[in-house]
Amino acid sequence: MPPPSDRRQVAPEAAGPPSADVPAAPSSPNGAGGPRPVPGLLVAAERHLRIGPAAVLADAITRSHLDDGRCVGWYGPPAPGWRVAIDAERADAPVPPALARRFGAADFWARWTRAECCCKLAGVPMATWWRRHGLGAPANNAALWRTLWVADLVVTVGFAPAC
Repeated sequence: MPPPSDRRQVAPEAAGPPSADVPAAPSSPNGAGGPRPVPGLLVAAERHLRIGPAAVLADAITRSHLDDGRCVGWYGPPAPGWRVAIDAERADAPVPPALARRFGAADFWARWTRAECCCKLAGVPMATWWRRHGLGAPANNAALWRTLWVADLVVTVGFAPAC
């Protein structure tokens, strides 16, 4: 079962320039095994997201293009041994009726962006994911993610161990 969505509104100015001062969480309770940067990156995700025209965000590590011409880019520091993906949708966009019938309209865009991130990280087409998992994630999914609301957008940032 996916983690709950983070329903805190993030001020648009918080989705600005990246910051490199993200604390790293230990890999085990006693701190052995070296730092694990991914939990810290997810906690501070809004500091590593930028919203703007695709041409301006061409240097982002990864991007998500919106239907209104905007783009969301990820500018977080490297996380060695991890891959990152993002997906964003307009929070007020109407849910396509066929998808609402199939998956329900409640919290649709949060579930959609999480599923899209999982697809991108697994290298699986969305239609294949639907047949296997709906808009959920399998229990054995190694991906970590956070879904947040930035300005008028629902954005999911996801990480998965590199193969």
